[in-house]
Amino acid sequence: MSYIPGQPVTAVVQRVEIHKLRQGENLILGFSIGGGIDQDPAQNPFSEDKTDKGIYVTRVTEGGPAEVAGLQVGDKIMQVNGWDMTMVTHDQARKRLTKRNEEVVRLLVTRHSLQKAVQQSMMS
Repeated sequence: MSYIPGQPVTAVVQRVEIHKLRQGENLILGFSIGGGIDQDPAQNPFSEDKTDKGIYVTRVTEGGPAEVAGLQVGDKIMQVNGWDMTMVTHDQARKRLTKRNEEVVRLLVTRHSLQKAVQQSMMS
């Protein structure tokens, strides 16, 4: 999914609600992220045109809260608990996801399979 900076983004999104797992003092989400406006988009394996500076899911722990919720490797995170994630640094994204006072993280994500399904249904 590519876009022109400053122009509206059209995306097919899916809601994913992750209930963090408590391990001692820590709340675990069970996934890792990559990307951000401060990162080199050419290094992003999920960016089709190598210019997308979005936040992507790079790893999902098997059996963890994110997998149980339906999050997938390659998902692009558009929002976290209502906060726009399309123009954030990697560190800002990490901090938004790991807030200690939030036991539930509500994401809006887009994934290639969703985009393709909608495109195919529109061509039918």
